[in-house]
Amino acid sequence: MKIGELAHIAQCSVETIRFYEKEALLATPARTAGNFRSYNAEHVERLRFIRNCRALDMSHEEIHTLLRLTDQPADGCSAINSVFDQHIEHVEVRIKELEHLKQQLADLRRQCQTEQTVDSCGILQGLADMNIEAKPDKKHTHLG
Repeated sequence: MKIGELAHIAQCSVETIRFYEKEALLATPARTAGNFRSYNAEHVERLRFIRNCRALDMSHEEIHTLLRLTDQPADGCSAINSVFDQHIEHVEVRIKELEHLKQQLADLRRQCQTEQTVDSCGILQGLADMNIEAKPDKKHTHLG
């Protein structure tokens, strides 16, 4: 099948498929005599797997690891569990970051009354006066 057909079946864009090929997440397909990419059922299955991982907000590194493990079906699941345990930790960190962000936004929102004019808006003043802390080193997470 051609790339457009694969994109339709997998419900993604042609650009996404090319990107995953470039990132070595999706195997480079064979070429037809007319030099078109020729995809097969394995590409469909792999692409769906990748897209499902991305839907869970997994990094390309995590997906690479899972794909390597998938290619070794006789091995145990402990390495897969490890990838998921680390990803769960990343999600927990991101939740804390988002909760902090929500609190900052709520604090700013409380500073503005609807009756105020823009030049006395508490939100805008709060944004102008905010002291932004240096972002922590995000080595612990692949997100944000």
